[in-house]
Amino acid sequence: MLKIYGIKHCDTMKKAFVWLAAHGLDYEFVDYRKAGVAEAHLADWILRSDDRSLLNTRGLMWKKLSDAERAEVDGDKAQALMRQYPVLIKRPVLDTGKTLLIGFDAEKYAKELL
Repeated sequence: MLKIYGIKHCDTMKKAFVWLAAHGLDYEFVDYRKAGVAEAHLADWILRSDDRSLLNTRGLMWKKLSDAERAEVDGDKAQALMRQYPVLIKRPVLDTGKTLLIGFDAEKYAKELL
């Protein structure tokens, strides 16, 4: 079964939910804020993708960080920030069991899931 990780009220998550439903795909939703996702999955996700594709530098939380926190972000610092602030993990993260799709892209979803 597909697992989709994110925050329920995120607009990008809503697009992914609509797309999955429209294509009749069942999934389990896991909310970042409630499930301790960063501790349980972050290291695996980084191995299966990379820290740069996972780190959301466009959201409100990124803008709230201090200049020092945003400066010189390498792999280790990106991982530490995402552990401390799970909302910095780009949404959604869709785990197909073999592939990890980060962010919502209808073409990538179709290619991988249909």
